[in-house]
Amino acid sequence: MKAMVLFSGGVDSTTCLGMAIERYGRENVAALTISYGQKHIREIEAAKAIAKYYEVEYLSLDMQKIFSYSDSSLLQHSGEEIPKETYAQQLENTEGNPVSTYVPFRNGLFLSGAASIALAKGCEVIYYGAHADDAAGNAYPDCSDDFHKAMGEAIYLGSGKRLRIEAPFVKKSKADIVREGLRLKVPYELTWSCYEGQDAPCGICGTCRDRAAAFRANGVEDPI
Repeated sequence: MKAMVLFSGGVDSTTCLGMAIERYGRENVAALTISYGQKHIREIEAAKAIAKYYEVEYLSLDMQKIFSYSDSSLLQHSGEEIPKETYAQQLENTEGNPVSTYVPFRNGLFLSGAASIALAKGCEVIYYGAHADDAAGNAYPDCSDDFHKAMGEAIYLGSGKRLRIEAPFVKKSKADIVREGLRLKVPYELTWSCYEGQDAPCGICGTCRDRAAAFRANGVEDPI
């Protein structure tokens, strides 16, 4: 059996990659990284380094054109700055809407593109790193369990019942992800999370704060 991992080079997807390799063997795992015009293109460099570390097949897909219409603050063409608050603080001002770094239906498009490639590569499962912390408060609705179930059904049926998706952390926290990654000895020192994408993590954007809290919850220091 072959597996594909939707792979950003961050903590969540790298842990998924470690899980897939443990279960299926590196020779049966492919990592797919998607470029979508994100400000933190540094994560693509991280993804390549981690794929090389694990010696898995590395694939890439460019979806930048699709997201050129979005005004998400996460995208290079956006004039809006990345928020420097926790997601909980950001949600206080969204009136129930997603946070500004939400890229409209990103995971839906990513999974659809990945499904086509996965079928062509003979894969039977796609892993992706959605987790409950990101879905909380509707911050990233395409990380929710409801979305996962609906997308999973669509992909399963649309693939002729040959392909399924797995989100092993969709009901778990980022601290749970790090705990599993520590067990797997995931090379977190190679990962990248910061939305700013500079030479060093900013430490204050939402994803930097979440990452730091997850490592603290496990009583270990973030290796980056």
